[in-house]
Amino acid sequence: MKSFAAIAFLAGAIIPNVAAHYRWTALIVNGVTTPDFQYVRPYTSYNSPVTDLQSKAFTCNTGSTPAPGIADVQAGTQLGFKLDQPITHPGVINVYLGKVPSGQTAATWDGSGKAWFKISQLSAVTDGGKSINFPALNIPSYSFKIPSDIPSGQYLVRIEHIALHVAQTFGGAQVYLACGQINVTGGSGSGPSSLVAIPGVYTGNEPGILINIYYPIPTTYIQPGPAVWT
Repeated sequence: MKSFAAIAFLAGAIIPNVAAHYRWTALIVNGVTTPDFQYVRPYTSYNSPVTDLQSKAFTCNTGSTPAPGIADVQAGTQLGFKLDQPITHPGVINVYLGKVPSGQTAATWDGSGKAWFKISQLSAVTDGGKSINFPALNIPSYSFKIPSDIPSGQYLVRIEHIALHVAQTFGGAQVYLACGQINVTGGSGSGPSSLVAIPGVYTGNEPGILINIYYPIPTTYIQPGPAVWT
């Protein structure tokens, strides 16, 4: 097992130099993939990840600017994000919603303040130290349900893939993220009362962010961030 883990560790060190990175570029609304950056905010980093989890770039990516459109999405239905190519690094996914404050729109709000709650995640799968697997690896898109019991109105929807292939040192986790602009219709209820700020939701020392996934193989995996709101 040691030799296998050593090989895996070396592979993890080499992969960042040879494997292409990936971007979240479009929303999938009512099963239809929309044009790139029509509803997803464009950003200037191209496909480079964010590694400073306390930076403003951690909200909607480096140099993000408003997208031209705001997508109408029915509460209780599926929404998705498409990638420009499948995910090439082992890691996990979180999806957050942030309600746009009064007086602003999904195109003008910068995402600041405690306004975010988690609505979906795709974690790692462990079996007591024998192996660790990442279901997000190689997927070309990710879909999730918009809660039905949230207020109607405009939101930012934020997706992140936390790549863990070189996460054994602080700041090594690579986050591939984007924000989409949506208008939720047909909602009911008041939504969650416990909200987080982004940045601010992570310190970088969480066991699901600062982790060696190669050796010793983790016996369990703790998903970063709050629980999914239901």
